Amino acid sequence: MPMRELRFLLVEDHRFQRWALRQTLHSLGAQHVQEAENGKAALELFRNAEPPVDIIISDLDMPGMDGMEFIRHVGETGQPVAIILASALESALIASVETMTTAYGIHLLGAIEKPVTPDRLRDVIDGYIGPRRRGQPSEVRTFALEEILQGLAHNEFEPYFQPKIELASGAILGAEALARWRHPVEGIVAPLRFIPPLEDSGHIDELTMAMLKMAATHCHAWQERGLPASVSVNLSLKSLADVMLADRITQLVHDQHLDPRHVVLEVTESAAAANVGSALENLSRLRMKGFGLSIDDYGTGYSSMQQLSRIAFSELKIDQIFVRNSSRQESSRVILETSLDMARRLNIAAVAEGVETRAEWDLLNSLGCTMAQGYFVAPPMAAAEFASWTRNWRLDGRAEQAGRDR
Repeated sequence: MPMRELRFLLVEDHRFQRWALRQTLHSLGAQHVQEAENGKAALELFRNAEPPVDIIISDLDMPGMDGMEFIRHVGETGQPVAIILASALESALIASVETMTTAYGIHLLGAIEKPVTPDRLRDVIDGYIGPRRRGQPSEVRTFALEEILQGLAHNEFEPYFQPKIELASGAILGAEALARWRHPVEGIVAPLRFIPPLEDSGHIDELTMAMLKMAATHCHAWQERGLPASVSVNLSLKSLADVMLADRITQLVHDQHLDPRHVVLEVTESAAAANVGSALENLSRLRMKGFGLSIDDYGTGYSSMQQLSRIAFSELKIDQIFVRNSSRQESSRVILETSLDMARRLNIAAVAEGVETRAEWDLLNSLGCTMAQGYFVAPPMAAAEFASWTRNWRLDGRAEQAGRDR
């Protein structure tokens, strides 16, 4: 969106800094700028603005209602808006507020250290892509269980595959199978709309086994045509409570003529922490049968290192939040580097999730990460599209082909 069309709200208690920030915005081409000297006044302006505010630029340390309380109230309105934090506070505190802002459902464009420069402000504003359509519900509407089960019975669910690429060589090492519902009326439906009812009702195993069977079939086809790639399938927390799970999975994969060593089963940290006895039995037996085990979203749980010490994982998937924030948050960069170092010391593969930019790819490559997965390489694709994509994939050392193939 052109700068002249964006509507800004400045929240800054210092009169001169507020004036300087307004002048900076005008110099960049902004024409619609409101300002407030504290959070209370800003909240009133924000609630009554018509047309609505697009971007808030807010200080944090203000008298009365400080920036953090203001952000909370903005989030509670449910109105789509982006925010830029402008503060002279220490970086660790700014990082915490950034995480808080996202948790309140606000699109965080970035944090700028004072004094704010025109170039830095322009760079952050350039990341603005526009709010959701006003009035769009924030809640995800899930389907009724009966309709989901009917869809399963009619084979309407299928895996979409997102490739996992070796950073050093560009080789396709595998793909994650992500469940999608090809709904006869609504088209392709995302997991958030059908996973919760299946888990709550105890029917999640039906989806897991259907996805595993199809994923194994496709993986066998990849092997037959000379693509030595593995396939990753997610296991639900609920599934690990069944002590017969490992045997059923092993038999299903063998029935698709696929060696278990080509299948990686992904479990979250919370899944590995619950139902400890049955979970450990299942995961240990699966590892003994040759399956790979991946700890998903590493770093977001409360007992990451404990899980690594008691389960024979073969892969560590680093949560995308640490990849995304590593260039601007020292804490995320440290967690990323520490996770990669830990994976090397444990002799297991490290997979970075949510890689979306060339800068993230280059950083991970320089840090020695094993694999990357994310939209910079390719989005999740239907099986036929994925097969075509694998035939056309090339890497010239800079991963630029990924963008051309998408």
